[in-house]
Amino acid sequence: MPARLTALVLLTLCSATSLAAEPIGEVDTVFKFIGLDHKIVVEAYDDPDVQGVTCYVSRAKTGGIKGGLGLAEDKAEASIACRQVGPIRFAKPLRKQDEIFTERTSLVFKRLRVVRMVDARRNALVYLTYSDRVIEGSPQNAVTAVSVDRATPVPLR
Repeated sequence: MPARLTALVLLTLCSATSLAAEPIGEVDTVFKFIGLDHKIVVEAYDDPDVQGVTCYVSRAKTGGIKGGLGLAEDKAEASIACRQVGPIRFAKPLRKQDEIFTERTSLVFKRLRVVRMVDARRNALVYLTYSDRVIEGSPQNAVTAVSVDRATPVPLR
């Protein structure tokens, strides 16, 4: 029974719900004779609760044999730019702070996260990206903001 419980916990950690990234493009940074090249990838994520906002995240992706097999640990650096891409509409009232995207960047222990924060005073949505591990995280982060027209107040829970 303990082995089944451990397997279930690991499966849950690996398959935690997250929105699928839409690949936008990539550039090679290091050529590898065997396996995939190291690269920088750019992916788009639509905010699930705010129609009309898309976040673009660029991050390093490790290649080589380990990278090709999904065993490599990607670097903790990422950049983010969120933009209004259409009329802004809210599916429901938002929490003051909410994790909206997460993506695994190592086999089990490391994740890239995007958190949305509401700046009610300025009627803006602030997006923060960072990487964390089960044991220790990384202080490296990036932030961006999308201002919302004053005629459309951001609804808070």
